[in-house]
Amino acid sequence: MFDNTDWRKLLLCIVITQSAGVIGSIFTIPAIPTWYESLNRTPINPPDWLFAPMWTTLYLLMGVSLYLILGKKNNKIGLTLFYIQLGLNALWSVLFFGLKSITAGVIEIVFLWFFVLFTIIEFRQLDKRAAYLLIPYIAWVTIATILNLAISFYN
Repeated sequence: MFDNTDWRKLLLCIVITQSAGVIGSIFTIPAIPTWYESLNRTPINPPDWLFAPMWTTLYLLMGVSLYLILGKKNNKIGLTLFYIQLGLNALWSVLFFGLKSITAGVIEIVFLWFFVLFTIIEFRQLDKRAAYLLIPYIAWVTIATILNLAISFYN
């Protein structure tokens, strides 16, 4: 990968994906010490400090994955799916933390999970490395879905 790497394009891809995290954090950070702390959560909830480094790492992997797909032929479906899931990713924070809607968060995160899966399937046809880089992401979204469902149940 590194022999012919277009570092500016790679950096742009990482900035694009990290931007979803920045957008989400605008709604998340203010809600954590107030609304989110007031919710009943499960004992399996990870500590709050884990979320920022985990998402930063996942957005980095997503950016590299996007970079690998950009130069491929017939990538329009994959790119469309990727950008939809990235938008859904940012939207979840708006719904869950911004609007404080646990139910909307549950509904939306299920759509997010499926769009991440569809993206992985499509990317695998174009570049297996790009698909594999998204495996930790779908794993974390699976955990987040379970946590969101649990919060819905307990509240």
